[in-house]
Amino acid sequence: MNWERRKPDSSRETIASLMFPLALILGLVLLLSLDAGQTSPETIESSPLETWLKLIVSYLAAGAEVAAAIVIGAAVVRGIVSYVRQAFSRRQHLDATEGIRLQMGRVLALGLEFAVASDILRTAVAPTRQDILNLGAIVLLRTLLNHFLEREIQQGEQNRMSEQSAQPRV
Repeated sequence: MNWERRKPDSSRETIASLMFPLALILGLVLLLSLDAGQTSPETIESSPLETWLKLIVSYLAAGAEVAAAIVIGAAVVRGIVSYVRQAFSRRQHLDATEGIRLQMGRVLALGLEFAVASDILRTAVAPTRQDILNLGAIVLLRTLLNHFLEREIQQGEQNRMSEQSAQPRV
């Protein structure tokens, strides 16, 4: 009877853990769509130092975007090569694709960190209110994605370790 009482609680927790991020994302998207029409172009003269700083920061942000693309692209290529190698291998491992998925997830999390760094850099010099709201939305969405990705990686690693400990050693 205790088990029957715990089961609805865990399903409520699961629903709540999924609904909260979705509601947060929906609210943020709604906020951004409402504010986007209210922006007015402001012409503020900037100093030569600010102009140079914006130029340097834009190059740094572009570098962070390139780093994210390289990290993620290399992970995709490595994942494809590993999968093809595993598919044509004579030894078939049941958990080999899970290992590829976990490896890919770790690298995607790193690539997301580079992408967030790029967004922060782009907003670092003389941001407008809309720039800050956009950055908040982007960082929030990428952080939520990274959170769920990390949770998936941890669950996969736990499943993999429990399967390895359950296998008889020869």
